[in-house]
Amino acid sequence: MVPETSARTAEQEDHVPQFPRKFARVKPAGLVSRQAKIITDPRAPVIPCTLIDYSPGGACVDLGGQVKIPDRFELLHVNTKKRCRIAWKRGTRVGVVF
Repeated sequence: MVPETSARTAEQEDHVPQFPRKFARVKPAGLVSRQAKIITDPRAPVIPCTLIDYSPGGACVDLGGQVKIPDRFELLHVNTKKRCRIAWKRGTRVGVVF
């Protein structure tokens, strides 16, 4: 069987994102669930968060409020737990590297 190739329409080629990326993505990410949890300590309650962007090297997470988290923690997304380190903070959003 030969896989079908999808033809791009003129609308898709002319699409310009509302907030363009500052840097090009090394590996494109597929559709991901937006729900994640931050684990700071095995005995501490988990912190629910929203996953904004996810790539093999890191992620952008929205904490949704003024939550203080340590510089190192674990991010639980779907069935994957990753050890993270904070790379940057802007408002309620945090960039992490794995």
